[in-house]
Amino acid sequence: MTRRSRIKKELIDILRQKDVNTIFAALQAHDERDFLNPLFSALCHPEEMVRWHAVSAFGWVVDRLAQKDLESARVVMRRFLWSLNDESGGIGWGSPEAMAEIMARNEVLFREYFHMLLSYTRDDGSEQIQDSNYLELPQLQRGVIWGIGRLAGEYREVLLRNGAVDDLLPYLHSPDGPVRGLAAWSLGILKAGSAEGPMQQLLDDRACVSLYWQGEIIETTVSELVRQAIDTLG
Repeated sequence: MTRRSRIKKELIDILRQKDVNTIFAALQAHDERDFLNPLFSALCHPEEMVRWHAVSAFGWVVDRLAQKDLESARVVMRRFLWSLNDESGGIGWGSPEAMAEIMARNEVLFREYFHMLLSYTRDDGSEQIQDSNYLELPQLQRGVIWGIGRLAGEYREVLLRNGAVDDLLPYLHSPDGPVRGLAAWSLGILKAGSAEGPMQQLLDDRACVSLYWQGEIIETTVSELVRQAIDTLG
C-alpha cells in the first residue's frame, strides 16, 4: 500500500468515529497538509456521516493551517471556488459546506470569502451582477443554505448587513423539501422577522430533512424546522 493510500484509509477510519472531538484529536497527530487531498475525496464518500465529518474536519484542519500559513489556507478556499465553477468540469459536492465550516472557525477567511458563499444564492436576473454565481442544483443549494446557517451562528450581524435574509427568502418556495427546511432553519438563526409570514405557510410541510449540527445528523421535517424557527423569532 502506498503512503497516499495508507493516509486516505486512515482518514476514513478517523472520520467514521462518532464524536467530532475524537476526530480532531486524531487529526492533531498529523501535519495538516497530509490530509487535505484525502479530505477532498471524503466529501464524496458514500457514507453520509463520513461526508459530514469531512466537513467538520476541513474546518479544523484549515483553521489550523491558516494560523501557520494563511496563503496555503487561501489556496484551499480557492480550490473550493474552482470546484463550483462551470469551467472546472466538476460539480463541487460538499464544497459550500466545507467552505462555511472553515469560515465559521477562522474569521480572517470569513472576511475574505463569505461574500462568495452568498453569491451562490444570487441569480443574475435581467442584468449582469458581479457578485452573482447562482447554483441551480438543489443538492448544492442545500449545501449553500446550510453554510449560511452555520455562519449565522457566528457572524449574524455581518450576514444581515450583506443581504442574507433577502437571499434566503425565495428558497422557502423551492420545490425541494430539504432546501425549504434548511432555508427556514437558517432564517431562524438569522432571526429574520420578515420570514415569519412565508414560513407560516410551511407549518404542515412534512418533507423530510437531514440536518447536520454539532457533529450529528438529525432527521427532521420542514414543518418541525419551521416551528423551531418561528419560536426563535417569537
